[in-house]
Amino acid sequence: MTDVDLRHLATMAAIVEEGSFGRAAARLGYTQSTVSQQVAGLERAVGGAVFDRPGGPRPVTITPLGRVVLAHGRELLSRARAMADALDRFRAGQGRVDIGTFQSLSTVILPRLVRRLRAEYPDCDIRLFEEETDPPRVDDLDLVFFDGRVAGDVEHRKLLDDPYALVARRGAFPDGPVPLRALHDAPMVAWPAVCDQPRVEEAFARAGVRPRNVFRTTSNEAVLSMVRAGIGSAVLPRLVLEGVAETLGGAGETLAVHELRPAFPPREIYLLWPSGRTQSPLAARAIELATEVTARYRRE
Repeated sequence: MTDVDLRHLATMAAIVEEGSFGRAAARLGYTQSTVSQQVAGLERAVGGAVFDRPGGPRPVTITPLGRVVLAHGRELLSRARAMADALDRFRAGQGRVDIGTFQSLSTVILPRLVRRLRAEYPDCDIRLFEEETDPPRVDDLDLVFFDGRVAGDVEHRKLLDDPYALVARRGAFPDGPVPLRALHDAPMVAWPAVCDQPRVEEAFARAGVRPRNVFRTTSNEAVLSMVRAGIGSAVLPRLVLEGVAETLGGAGETLAVHELRPAFPPREIYLLWPSGRTQSPLAARAIELATEVTARYRRE
């Protein structure tokens, strides 16, 4: 049975449907002798005749063995056609791509990427995974946006520098840049240590400044809502401030954004993907588009 070829089965099905070797040959684009050779090869593989050939004008008829072979052969042909169709869709980018992301990037950069990707591949399946883990689970995803490099078999592509700024209630500090020393012992709203907060606190420590973190939350919107309520100020990347600006509505009336002096080192945003893995056409295009839309964001 290992010698049965899908071409043998397709030829057999065509003969049954057309009623003769000659008409089957015309339908398949073969010569009649090629059809006969295909049937002979099938009969050798299954160990018996699959057609009775009466000769003359009478049509060929399928044998009992042939009916068994045809029933299973049609199922195999159907599966082969389904696989060929799935492969065509895969090559056309109509598969699934798993993207790891985080809050601020999800609201600013990711919509641009998803819009471009769906414009090119309307039937693609895009699945997003937003987890505050350090380091991220790159092996489980096709591509990951992350604010740093990670160890292991991971490809890195730096996308942008995201500078930090101080956001405070309007009037809490004079207009313009705020010196870090002005934040010593000042109440602050912050992220938990699982997010980007350790970098912020290390920058404060290097400057010899010790603010008081009075409230912590993983939600960017909650951080700024607490600042609006007068709980404290916050040091956040610019991407965060842009991402929540529309959500907060009239925040500009009550909040002010200040540069810090000296400035903190910017947060570095990278695109990561598993090294040595063959990417699907959809995942490979997603990586290209992520680079393009981020470059355009930087220019804007």
